[in-house]
Amino acid sequence: MAESTFIGLDVHARSVVAGVLDGESGEVRTASAPVGTAELVTWLHAQGASVAVTYEAGPTGYGLARACEEARIPCLVAAPSKIATAPGERVKTDRRDALRLAKLLRLGELTAVRVPTRAEEAARDLVRAREDARADLMRARHRLSKLLLRHGLVWEAGTWTQAHERWLAAQRFAERGLQLAYEESLEAVASVRRRRDALDAAIAEEAASEPWADVVGRLACLRGVSTLTAFGLACEIGDSGALRRALDRRLPGAGAQRELLRRASAPGGDHQDRQRSRPAPPGRGRLAPAQAPLPGQRAGASPAGPGRRGARTRRCRRTPSAPPLAELRRARQALHGGRCGRRSRARRLVLEPRRHGRLKAYLGRRGERAGRARGACAAQL
Repeated sequence: MAESTFIGLDVHARSVVAGVLDGESGEVRTASAPVGTAELVTWLHAQGASVAVTYEAGPTGYGLARACEEARIPCLVAAPSKIATAPGERVKTDRRDALRLAKLLRLGELTAVRVPTRAEEAARDLVRAREDARADLMRARHRLSKLLLRHGLVWEAGTWTQAHERWLAAQRFAERGLQLAYEESLEAVASVRRRRDALDAAIAEEAASEPWADVVGRLACLRGVSTLTAFGLACEIGDSGALRRALDRRLPGAGAQRELLRRASAPGGDHQDRQRSRPAPPGRGRLAPAQAPLPGQRAGASPAGPGRRGARTRRCRRTPSAPPLAELRRARQALHGGRCGRRSRARRLVLEPRRHGRLKAYLGRRGERAGRARGACAAQL
């Protein structure tokens, strides 16, 4: 890199800590930087003629990166999940984080995050607002249903249909406090639903405009992809040109649909409004009845389905039993003068079958040498 000063910024809402690394002299220092974006850019200009800046992507957004780009200051927005933590590093402070970012920038070991345009960021905020409204609607419905459940009122048919809503509107309670709480919960469900519907209409209008109309139209032609899902996918991928080229190469095909849907981290589609789980296949699942064993199969064994690893019958290998250790134990007792028998069980030697012969021969030779040594000592006495 041509830059001579590398600066890592630990950016927070009310404080900014900078770690400065001089690439020529190797000097390392930390300082408190201004919080405002304009003041921070001016402070960065004062650090030297050639400066490279980095900070982690987070809730502060991409305003600083855009301001640095306008000021001709190289700025890299690092992916926090790609920054490896040093083993044994337990102390974590703002100054250490800033210095670590500056050193990793100098070494070129940071993974950059693409800075979205203002239009892409606005579209993402719209999709996130719709997702928040969907989650709020689910919580409001749960609160209402649990309020009725506490008083023994349960709707047995399909929920949140027109018949269900008419049944909800017809409920009355004798206690005034309970009636007020029920009306408030019912109004909360209706209010959040109106907010969600308004955001759906806004997303449909935004998806029909440029630069989203072409990409959303191509994604919506895939089976099972709605306008909301296609718009959320286009916003999360961000680069409309790259997505359009990928669609041109891979459409048509079910594989392209699965790949594109997998790349969307938060599509915000209406498939998330369905609160039903996928049913288990027939004859499968936790509550499925036990199947009768096949001819030639022992009871309790799981049948091997086609294409599974257990399809072929395998023979069980029997572990060879360990040989008797009486002969080896007598040899060891003779070697140690009978002290081996008084040794605790935890310290006794456990032998493997294949090593028994070699160890027996070794101990036999060692016993012979010990016997000759004891005979020589007796002769000298």
